[in-house]
Amino acid sequence: MTNMFPTTIEHGGTSSNWEVTADAAAVPTANIPDLLAGLYNEAPATLRPTLLEYLLRPVGPLAIVTIASGAFAHLLYRLRFHGAPISLDDAARVSADHVFQLARFVEQCSPHALMRMGTLIAGNPVFVASVSGSALLVALGAWRRRRRVDAAG
Repeated sequence: MTNMFPTTIEHGGTSSNWEVTADAAAVPTANIPDLLAGLYNEAPATLRPTLLEYLLRPVGPLAIVTIASGAFAHLLYRLRFHGAPISLDDAARVSADHVFQLARFVEQCSPHALMRMGTLIAGNPVFVASVSGSALLVALGAWRRRRRVDAAG
């Protein structure tokens, strides 16, 4: 049986230097949107706006009003220069299913944005302690290594 859970989390001095050690072949990466939705569902209300902000960064205004049947349209003001951050009330209106649909879109249009989620998760003990957060770190680490191998070969 292969070890699907990380044995170490290497967390360097910068926030963008994270890596999870696991057997890359054993970790399915197709469920990253599922894991993000699970993480959002498990996250405390105070951390949900941060997750949404990370996922919404690469999304343009047209996509914001169309993803998940317009569930994110109320966040359109966030795209303005010096727009207000996402509030707890704004995040409360977003369900885990909406986050799943958003993550699927981001995975297709900007996969590098999902790699930034690893930095967010690894830097927050609450996210790492959750089952979805740990599984997401493993999946993102495996996906990152596969992309390196594909690029090199």
